[in-house]
Amino acid sequence: MWQNFVTFWTSDSLWSDLLHIVVYFLLAYLVHRLSLRLARRVLRIGSLANKRRALRLERQKTLTSLVASAITFLSVVTAILLSLSLFVAGETLVWMVGLFAAAFGLGARPLVSDYLTGVGFLFEDTFDVGEKVDILGNEGVVETVNLRTTTLRSPSGELFVVPNGEIRIVRNFSRGRFSSATVSIKLNAEDLSRVIPILEDLGKEALLLLPNLLEPWQIISQSGSLGQQTELTLVAKAKYAKGAEMRPRLLALVHERLNEAGIQLAD
Repeated sequence: MWQNFVTFWTSDSLWSDLLHIVVYFLLAYLVHRLSLRLARRVLRIGSLANKRRALRLERQKTLTSLVASAITFLSVVTAILLSLSLFVAGETLVWMVGLFAAAFGLGARPLVSDYLTGVGFLFEDTFDVGEKVDILGNEGVVETVNLRTTTLRSPSGELFVVPNGEIRIVRNFSRGRFSSATVSIKLNAEDLSRVIPILEDLGKEALLLLPNLLEPWQIISQSGSLGQQTELTLVAKAKYAKGAEMRPRLLALVHERLNEAGIQLAD
């Protein structure tokens, strides 16, 4: 028995097979290191074939990450199959792969779901790297997208790693058509009848004074009640990502116009 063991480990065929396995995985590692370059080359060829539809920079980054991840995954799987083929006949290998795939699909459904969803991201344009999204209640900027996970950087700095199979509903803040620039003002009740016509005319004029404003604002009362004082809300729509910048400008414009009319805001 000891002689058989020694003969097994000293045989030339064993060392030759081990050398082949090392070469296969070294090649897989090399492909992994070059995966980003290969992914960019693939996308460049795809863009030449479809000149009519140029990809956005964010979409290019997302697809590059996904394609690179797919290339790495395929290279590792290929290295494993080539290594097994050194010890197992072709027909047996096909049977083993099929059996393993079935068992893996049943035992690792979440993992399979993650990868299948990641493959779906290659064809869907749900979100891209650099966009601000909300996934599973986690709000942040997309940093990376690969076949298995998506990473988000939250406003407070934490990094969320979300399995792709968990992504069902995505709230994409970066693809809105407008941003809210709503402001509120508090008035004395006796000035209400004078203020509303001023604000209605000013809403139309503001389109010329504030280029980022998309349409005249609407004047509403959130509470719907009237006492000695009342609060009016100006519901305004600004160009996307310009809402926070527009609010102080709107307040300054309204305050200036009301002062010209001799109307003081309530404390």
